[in-house]
Amino acid sequence: MLRQLTLDLGTPPPSTFDNFFAGSNAELVTRLRELEGALAVGPVADRTFYVWGETGSGRSHLLKALVENAQPGSARFVSPQSGLAAFAFDPRVALYAIDDCDGLSSAQQIALFNLFNEVRAHPTSALVATGNAAPMGLAVREDLRTRLGWGLVFHLAPLPDEGKAAVLKYAARERGIALADDVPAYLLTHFRRDMPSLMALLDALDRFSLEQKRAVTLPLLRTMLASPESGADPRTAPSSSASSKMGPHD
Repeated sequence: MLRQLTLDLGTPPPSTFDNFFAGSNAELVTRLRELEGALAVGPVADRTFYVWGETGSGRSHLLKALVENAQPGSARFVSPQSGLAAFAFDPRVALYAIDDCDGLSSAQQIALFNLFNEVRAHPTSALVATGNAAPMGLAVREDLRTRLGWGLVFHLAPLPDEGKAAVLKYAARERGIALADDVPAYLLTHFRRDMPSLMALLDALDRFSLEQKRAVTLPLLRTMLASPESGADPRTAPSSSASSKMGPHD
């Protein structure tokens, strides 16, 4: 039953700055939140950013929050799944959010290199890129690696356990879930600890509670995980790109 529910999750809340748990990354969050407004006033000294961190650290959330926070049509989210046309410079676009640079194809890397140069030449635009390693350790072409290191570089600090618990509680409230206090601690002890996996389980638990017409409690969680139809192995449960109030999460 849960396998079907997991594949039929509802639309999660959008990734925003408000539901990103900044923790020690407050300076970066503030800079990104204020970036579009600063460009409108200009000139802005720092207009290129590179943000790196491990999978689940919150890179994608921040980029989507940047786009969500921008005026309609003034920001563009680009990823390895985007076509080459998405990397083309448009003077009407103020913010370019480039996710997972480490996953870009050779052609996309060339296109990003050209886009980076265009952004640098236009003082009313900015570029924020992310990857899984610091610029010098990034597996991309040398000229692009050098460009990504030219601007401000931020390492997303991982969340401590208490931060992850706070993220889960906030995400539960945002979804209208009354989450028992002992559930986050149990998840952190018995489940994969990266935030996308934890959020995927939270969404599945929400659906399971609706199906069972029971509150989200530790006994319900244990019942769900023990279900032979759940497919929710605490060691190997699938990750999800949908997450909320994560700072760090992907």
